[in-house]
Amino acid sequence: MSETASISASIAARYAQALFDISKEEGALDALEADAGSLQAALDESPELRDLIASPVYSRDEQGAAITAVAGKLGVGAMFANTLALMASKRRLFALPALLSALGDMIAAEKGEVTAEVASAKPLTAKQEAKLVKTLQARVGKDVKLNKTVDESLIGGLVVKVGSKMIDSSIASKLANLQNAMKEVG
Repeated sequence: MSETASISASIAARYAQALFDISKEEGALDALEADAGSLQAALDESPELRDLIASPVYSRDEQGAAITAVAGKLGVGAMFANTLALMASKRRLFALPALLSALGDMIAAEKGEVTAEVASAKPLTAKQEAKLVKTLQARVGKDVKLNKTVDESLIGGLVVKVGSKMIDSSIASKLANLQNAMKEVG
């Protein structure tokens, strides 16, 4: 992990832990999860928002005003909005993606869930998703949420990551293995 990523993760972990602990005490984990989901969706959809939180060109006041407006527009709870304003005043909004990731992990652990990262060559159908979730739940013994991405370079098949385990059944991987095996022979 690079030094910048490590610093970002460290900062994010502290903010995430504080938000999580307070929300848990107040019985508001569902609201926190919804707020985090709304912010993540906004970050995913808006290159301007990603630029705002990462760019040192914007002043503290500009970042604070913008993130407060975004939080208000999304209907984010007061505690989360105040945390975002504090992060802006400390010039730490760059850690927002890591904060959202850490919150997601904490909430999932609290619920007894695990997130599986799934890359497929084309979008999975609802039936395929359900079958994959059922198979993974049987294997890990917990509820499984899928974080799906499409990677056409896989040609076909799936790459599934659950925690530190990875299952690669992609055609691209099989072709690479075959190519390596042929190199060893000839």
